[in-house]
Amino acid sequence: MPHLIEVVSTLEARGVGFRSLTEAIDTTTPGGRLIFHVFGALGQFERDLIRDRTKAGLAAAAARGRKGGRKPVVTDDKLKRAREHLANGLNVREAAARLKVSKTALYAALKASQPDAPDHSAADS
Repeated sequence: MPHLIEVVSTLEARGVGFRSLTEAIDTTTPGGRLIFHVFGALGQFERDLIRDRTKAGLAAAAARGRKGGRKPVVTDDKLKRAREHLANGLNVREAAARLKVSKTALYAALKASQPDAPDHSAADS
């Protein structure tokens, strides 16, 4: 909305009026400018309400222990099998291929399960 108001103001400065055929808004008249700005303010108000409701909903879900986002691709079982593959001499790329997960996801799961482990994300590229 701020961008639209800026564009209309720039057009007005050049002597060009804005007329919406579907909303019957004509910024070349004082009443049309008033309606244009009232609609703009109402639109901004509605966006702010939606943003606030979304934040409140996410906070309430977090308080109930809910977490957003996708489910992890690498389950505990897959992580265990990946460690077995790695212990048997496979590299991360090969282990990930056998488990049908990306090597990036497997690296992330391995790192998350061992916080002091070195980062090998550049290896096996």
